[in-house]
Amino acid sequence: MTGLHAQGEKTTGGGKEAASEKVSVKESGESGGVTRTRMRNVEYHITDRIIVHIGELNGRLITKPGEIPVFDDKNSFGIEADSADIRLNMTALSNDLNDYIFARADAPLKKLVASVKSDKHGDELVIKGLLVSKGGVPFETTGTLSVTPEGWIRVTTHSVKALKLPIHGFMEMLGLDTANLVNTNKVDGVKIDKDDLLLDPDKLLPPPAFKGRLSAIKIDNGEIALTFGKKAEKPIASVCGGKNFISFQGGTVKFGRLTMTNAMLELVDADPQDSYDFALAHYVEQLAAGYVKSLKSGAMCAHTPDFNKINIATPVGKK
Repeated sequence: MTGLHAQGEKTTGGGKEAASEKVSVKESGESGGVTRTRMRNVEYHITDRIIVHIGELNGRLITKPGEIPVFDDKNSFGIEADSADIRLNMTALSNDLNDYIFARADAPLKKLVASVKSDKHGDELVIKGLLVSKGGVPFETTGTLSVTPEGWIRVTTHSVKALKLPIHGFMEMLGLDTANLVNTNKVDGVKIDKDDLLLDPDKLLPPPAFKGRLSAIKIDNGEIALTFGKKAEKPIASVCGGKNFISFQGGTVKFGRLTMTNAMLELVDADPQDSYDFALAHYVEQLAAGYVKSLKSGAMCAHTPDFNKINIATPVGKK
């Protein structure tokens, strides 16, 4: 892999490439080994347009049975969080709604824009867009956020308008046919409950698949703050002395041409003065722009610059 010159690591060639299908809840590793993961103070680029801030995450990688995580294939693995603090700003949420949740051609809502406002109900989430099923009618909803007993996100609507006229809830706005379209999973992870919108946090974001028990949600400083599980009592420690980092320990993982068994791989922010800007789709470029140090313990410490601080050449023919 370009830019990787570590010595003394046990690696094997090949590695089974994962098929692009949904990940089942199995702990990663060829022989049952678990790959634990911890992320701390990371701006995580799920896609080029959907970026979440991970304050702290503790969990494990999950794969399809018999396969291993392949970092070059985002569909080959997922993350099951025991605990996590994740923040989503309004730009990322708007892009997620348009690029992922309501991306299907037959989705009833398009050109969505999320924002936050404060009124008598406190901080509210505002979503504007076009109601495609009604001929492109503009609409606006406002609501507060809470967690259902099942761990879903409930958007309790306080105002719904179409063509600037007040109407009574999502059901009336969408109409029975379109509401049924949503509730029959044509829009995956979204349901209508009377006047409220329900979102499955496990299906809120694009792959790698994310699973976790949502325990709290709030609007804070113009962002959505999500808390999963409870704070980890004994999170895995940074083996490379990183302040901002992504760590993988145990099991088997494949990245580039290398396969690491009993993994001890850590991606470390080379400039810890701000959060670690990391893009899975561009991890090779980040590695090439940094350096790798192999410790006596066998740990591999990859010190990389932030993704937003490196120059990525544009391929010929693309702009």
